[in-house]
Amino acid sequence: MFARRHGLHLLGTASTWLLLDVSYFSQSLFQKEIFTAVGWLPAAHTMGALDELFNFTRAQTLVALCGLIPGYWVTVILIDIIGRVTIQLIGFFFMTVFMLALAIPYHHWIQKHNSTGFVVMYALTFFFANVGPNSTTFIVPEEIFPARFRSTCHGISAAAGKAGAIIGAFGFLYAAQDQDKSKADPGYPASIGIKNTLFLLAAVNVLGLLFTFLVPEPNGRSLEEISGEIEECESNKSNPITDQFN
Repeated sequence: MFARRHGLHLLGTASTWLLLDVSYFSQSLFQKEIFTAVGWLPAAHTMGALDELFNFTRAQTLVALCGLIPGYWVTVILIDIIGRVTIQLIGFFFMTVFMLALAIPYHHWIQKHNSTGFVVMYALTFFFANVGPNSTTFIVPEEIFPARFRSTCHGISAAAGKAGAIIGAFGFLYAAQDQDKSKADPGYPASIGIKNTLFLLAAVNVLGLLFTFLVPEPNGRSLEEISGEIEECESNKSNPITDQFN
């Protein structure tokens, strides 16, 4: 009964959380490498420890102030107006758009005089992550499953998200290495480079958008109505004999 009624919903919540975290943690954990690649931060070997800490912290703070924090507040304002699924679709869609906007003209962005524009675009990917899946992926599983399965389904979805974070962290570390082995970090093989990794993350966001269509919209509906518990109770009342054998 659960698989028939909620199996696709669980696939939707788990897969979207996983795909979000692949993309989100790839971007979050390796900001220093990305900012250095586009020339917004000096190479690590040219700075002292305190200079490196200051420059990297400044860059992260700007991204947080321009992208992360405003994104959460926009979600707080809009989530009950336009709905969880709609705002998640919007988030994945614009994350894809801005990833492609960074990847397609990548050689334009790595010119020194264009590095600030790259950082603005990069901050917008975080903005739309928070105006959408980075907020909704942990809200929706709490609302769409029956009470007796809710914590289990939320736990499965969250575990998928953590698996995505691991894939994003280790995958980006290797994928972002330069295609020229001499330019790759010591101890790492040559790989597809940051440009192609951005294309790959855009594809991950597209998958997240598609899997979002498996998730029902819970906005404006009671938990019992969303989870189908009212239907189930009415069915059991109308079939008391069948209910005895269940």
